[in-house]
Amino acid sequence: MFAPLQSNAGKQIIEKFNLDTSITDSILLYSEEKGLSVKSSAALHIAKHLAFPRNLMSIFFIVPTFIRNWVYDFVARNRYKWYGKKNACMIPTPELTSKFIA
Repeated sequence: MFAPLQSNAGKQIIEKFNLDTSITDSILLYSEEKGLSVKSSAALHIAKHLAFPRNLMSIFFIVPTFIRNWVYDFVARNRYKWYGKKNACMIPTPELTSKFIA
């Protein structure tokens, strides 16, 4: 499930982990069992659950977090330059909309 930080679920996570939203500009992954993961750790935990070959990215957990996060930040800074930016947001399908927490 997905939730924006501005949603009730997002606000609860912000309060629980005392997050500074003025500097939080990354993906956050919350699990009741495992707590909060950010940046490269969150992305790799998500990748573990994707289909082959994307799930193989979880091997990068062997790389120290500070190096993974440097690469993550580098890609984040340059993604629009490399992949372009759309002028309009995608309209989600009903199936995709059902995966969001209000």
